[in-house]
Amino acid sequence: MSEQQGISIIMVNTEEVPGKSITKTLGVVSGSTVRAKHAGKDILAGFKNIVGGELSAYTELLGESRDEAVQRMLQEAVGRGANAVVNVRMATSAITPGASEILAYGTAVIVE
Repeated sequence: MSEQQGISIIMVNTEEVPGKSITKTLGVVSGSTVRAKHAGKDILAGFKNIVGGELSAYTELLGESRDEAVQRMLQEAVGRGANAVVNVRMATSAITPGASEILAYGTAVIVE
């Protein structure tokens, strides 16, 4: 059960929800966000590339981006009357140098 920012809905990356039956399929739902890197953090990341280690500023940025994309997907699902989203997937793509899109998508359903 996902309870992000007040939305309470089942979200799974499988085709079915264990212990539930899908009674209606409402279609594909998605949410995305495009984020740009911060120039100051890029400089620090460049130094990290030399010595190695995790680029924690980027890890944090990606985490926030994933959360926002999922939240938008869930909002669309709730707007369609769903109480679950199955087959949830994530994708990313470069939009321009320094900016990437994070996409969350799945199938909105009603389960009982």
